[in-house]
Amino acid sequence: MKTGTVDALILTIIMAAVIFFCRVFPFLFFREKNPLINSEREKAFLSFIEKTVPPVAMTALAFNSITVPFMENLRDGMFVLIAAILTALIHLLRRSPLLSIFGGTAAYIVMERLI
Repeated sequence: MKTGTVDALILTIIMAAVIFFCRVFPFLFFREKNPLINSEREKAFLSFIEKTVPPVAMTALAFNSITVPFMENLRDGMFVLIAAILTALIHLLRRSPLLSIFGGTAAYIVMERLI
């Protein structure tokens, strides 16, 4: 094997192990009967983290995905903002994540192609 191929194979194996560990980590350390979590205070803290981290992470990702196009081009930023608002409205009206994602994406694509 060539050196480049061997390097790519080694890096692929390492990244597969890292991804596997990232997927397994919550199940190993945050399972229900974990001997490391023994007080009610720790359980309450983990419960708080479980409830707050996903919405905070999604909000940060949403704001990042909206602000970056504004820095590059105002036209594209407006398209992204309008599509995000439409996505939120569809979700508030229908409570369907799939419908709101497809609706916002379709609106963005239509605006990008026609305007």
